[in-house]
Amino acid sequence: MALTLGLTGMDPATEASLKVAFAAANSQLLNAWSLLPGDAAEHVIVDMDSMYGPMSWLRLHAAGKTVIGLTSAPRTQADFRLAQPFDTGSVQRLLTELAPGIAPVSEPPVISESVPSGFSAAPQPQDQLPEEHPVHADEEASPPTGLDAVPVPTEEPLDPVEPASAASGVIVPAAPTLTPHVPPSVPPPAPAEPRTLTEWLASGRINGRVGFQREGVTLLLDLDRREYFGPATLRPLVPHVTSEAVAADFTEVADWSRQAAASGAPQPLSRLLWFDGLLAGSGQLLPGIDPQARFVMLKWPQTEREYPRHFRIATVMMKGAATLGEIAEASGVPLADVTDFVNANLATGFAEVERLPEPEPELRKPTGLFGRFRSR
Repeated sequence: MALTLGLTGMDPATEASLKVAFAAANSQLLNAWSLLPGDAAEHVIVDMDSMYGPMSWLRLHAAGKTVIGLTSAPRTQADFRLAQPFDTGSVQRLLTELAPGIAPVSEPPVISESVPSGFSAAPQPQDQLPEEHPVHADEEASPPTGLDAVPVPTEEPLDPVEPASAASGVIVPAAPTLTPHVPPSVPPPAPAEPRTLTEWLASGRINGRVGFQREGVTLLLDLDRREYFGPATLRPLVPHVTSEAVAADFTEVADWSRQAAASGAPQPLSRLLWFDGLLAGSGQLLPGIDPQARFVMLKWPQTEREYPRHFRIATVMMKGAATLGEIAEASGVPLADVTDFVNANLATGFAEVERLPEPEPELRKPTGLFGRFRSR
């Protein structure tokens, strides 16, 4: 699997800080990782504490990506967890956990030769004095006396090498220059284009105040405040969350104040994400979710008057984790409606798949003589 990392579903400040921590951590791992746009990477960090995080997790999980949940909670429904707040050390540990075969770079130990006490290390050959060079003694010569007793080096001179010149006609070839092989760079794949309204909201490609119209109904989206103005009920917004959208569908609103006042009270954008999750599965669990899993409600969701059965489903789920069949039987609601409700609350973080705790290791019984005494 390619060592590529992406970031999505987070605010610009968090993303900028995470990029700095990643760059520092990656430098300690021989720059084995590449940072790509979220959808183009194989491993994606998602801010699960943000409004768009759970929806991004569902989309990336269904696409077969390895999702890392950035969260301050002690656990996450993503494949891996990066604790918030993070630092370079925690990001490096995450990258090492994702790719155990790549160890962090460490400074090589300085190995010094042991020198006996009271002595200094022997000098290198190039640092030796002339009298420290070995002397070739002539056995037939008489030993020197007096001042001549000072040993004089008598090394045999090497054959002189005449320097090359233009007159001699000798050309000394220059040392070969090795050109390092640089593999051709492969451009990263372009990120997938968002298709639906909620995918555009989660991508971070639009910001500020924009309008979005479908079948004569206009939604006023305020991305900075994470709210929208539109119909009080959800059913008129079915075309908005189910149809495909392109960048040209988001338009500027000249008279924002007047249109917003005429649309009533603002609604949270999470309501649109919830509604999209409700319609996305059409009675089936979203891709990547185990139909035999047990689901638990983390907090009471906002129920809609248009869907009175949801109150009974939420009441059952608040009692504890249960399978889809158990929830349908206890609430008396059809299984398809229960499934759609679970999809919607998984997308917005109100519900999650139950995670069983890791089994504790078995304690080994004491053995041997002392073990038998302790067991009595």
